[in-house]
Amino acid sequence: MAQVVAGDERVNETEYLLPLQKSVKYAWQMKAMDANRYATKKTIAQGMLDIALLTANASQLKYILQVGEQHQFYKLMLILISLSIVMQVAAGILLVIQSLISIHNLKDRSIGFTLNHFVDAFIFFSVFCDVMKMNFGLDPAIPVQNKDDVEVFKP
Repeated sequence: MAQVVAGDERVNETEYLLPLQKSVKYAWQMKAMDANRYATKKTIAQGMLDIALLTANASQLKYILQVGEQHQFYKLMLILISLSIVMQVAAGILLVIQSLISIHNLKDRSIGFTLNHFVDAFIFFSVFCDVMKMNFGLDPAIPVQNKDDVEVFKP
């Protein structure tokens, strides 16, 4: 039997490697558990960001409906905001479905990857709609002309 030098002591190789082998096995188990936990936390964080963006879009929809036809790009803004909200709701539903899938099963993992691609596409197009609507000026600080030619600042 070979002996390994650990510090100043000579120990048996099996006695020296046994705790190391146990820790490697335990580290592998923790690594697999951490991957699933990371994916779950990532999905929850994406969902929270989606809720924040959905809330902002609802506020913008309320504003554009209050201003009405007086807004220069009323129809375009209404379409972009509505499209963004629909895509965010679809992405949110897919995120809930994705959070229920375990990444340990190979078949479930491939379904999870496919769902993730759809979620990414919905979020990308939703952000694209948000960028487009911000370029067309949805700023509540801009005065809106009233029917009586009185400037009104909408909150």
